[in-house]
Amino acid sequence: MATVAFHTLGCKVNFYDTEGIWQVFKHNGYTQVPFEDKADVYVINTCTVTHSGDKKSRQMIRRAIRTNPDAVVAVTGCYAQIAPEEIAKIEGVDLVIGNDKKAKIVEFVEAVQREQQPFQAVDNILKTRDFEELDVPYFEERARANLKIQDGCNNFCTFCIIPWARGLIRSRQPEKIVAQANKLAKAGYREIILTGIHTGGYGADLDGYRLAHLLQAFEQVEGLHRVRISSIEASEIDDELIAVLAQSSQVVNHLHIPLQAGNNQILKRMNRHYTVEAFAEKLAKLRDALPDLAITSDIIVGFPGETDAFFEDTYRFVERERFSQLHVFPYSTRRGTPAAKFADQVPEDVKHSRVERLIDLSNALTQAYAASFVGREIEVIAESPFMLADEETKQRLAGRADTARMVVGHADNYLRVAFTVPEGILQEDVIGEVSRVRIAQTNAHLQVGQMQAQITVREETEERARRLSS
Repeated sequence: MATVAFHTLGCKVNFYDTEGIWQVFKHNGYTQVPFEDKADVYVINTCTVTHSGDKKSRQMIRRAIRTNPDAVVAVTGCYAQIAPEEIAKIEGVDLVIGNDKKAKIVEFVEAVQREQQPFQAVDNILKTRDFEELDVPYFEERARANLKIQDGCNNFCTFCIIPWARGLIRSRQPEKIVAQANKLAKAGYREIILTGIHTGGYGADLDGYRLAHLLQAFEQVEGLHRVRISSIEASEIDDELIAVLAQSSQVVNHLHIPLQAGNNQILKRMNRHYTVEAFAEKLAKLRDALPDLAITSDIIVGFPGETDAFFEDTYRFVERERFSQLHVFPYSTRRGTPAAKFADQVPEDVKHSRVERLIDLSNALTQAYAASFVGREIEVIAESPFMLADEETKQRLAGRADTARMVVGHADNYLRVAFTVPEGILQEDVIGEVSRVRIAQTNAHLQVGQMQAQITVREETEERARRLSS
């Protein structure tokens, strides 16, 4: 039986695509083996957001070639789309596949094996108008499921290469999305994360159907407890969407809304489509409708032209708007983007000090948000036993006598929670299911609590029916 191995770099969309590619191989009789093992085919799904992404991609390509020089080495993803010739020059690469042709990968592999000739399958993705279907009925070793609803982006931020790597917005048909959601719910997934390159832009290329309508359609998916939007732009949050969020029995109490900068001059240079005033107005409307809402965000520090005063604007805006967590990135020049040519680049040491300040602020804000839940019950989907948790979690809980009965997962508001499973209940019966947990102690990185009850699918379905009828 033929074997295939995968290595994925980059974002959640890439990981979803790899799962979809694996399904294509599986349906053609392949067995998956670890990337470190000898395989007949290696697939490297690459990232190109930064130059380090390109470098890591090349490293993994060469590692596959060294592991088995006789294997077919296929490279896809964003780096493959942007620089196919560069990748094809690496000795041992057999196949370079564009971001809109992944579903045909087995056909391409067989062509390489038959003709004993490498080739490229990469076209101008900006001309692509159709969403490429890659159905994923389940995920290997995951308690939560990703569901890709769109690809591409129309925004063309000056720091970003992604529109050239992913193309313009292409939305998946609603009936295909709901059908896959039903499959995932029947497979036992209680939470689905809606992913895409520009998730909040879903429906921009459809006739009168947007994200708000899709969220309403999910209410009919039996057994689905949570729907999480991976990311959404402030400019895409309108009153209709806010009303749907407030009424939904599934959408979690968390939104990730990228800010990138808290100064209007920098936002304009980034080609972001909002002002700080408009952003703050959206946050106020959301909090009026959803008082406990956790709002996380992305910040790019040290963008060209960011003075000390402009950075202070960002710092004060974040502090004032009480984000519950930040993902902070130092600006990195990306060849091929307008911002790479801007003259007023910020020194690396200045970027570093600003990043550290924002991370400290993020930790303080997370701690303040988490502290409001001490003594309260929240819903958590356990993702792994304590023994499989990351090293940071293990260190934070070192010395506790009950770690053998602990599991770790995320609450609907995205707080990371470790909790003790009562005697008589097996850990494996809790993983992937929804539990009510009373929070006992918190910090910026981990909340600790005690399981109070487990929510069954029937209870959840009955509760949803009551909410919908009222």
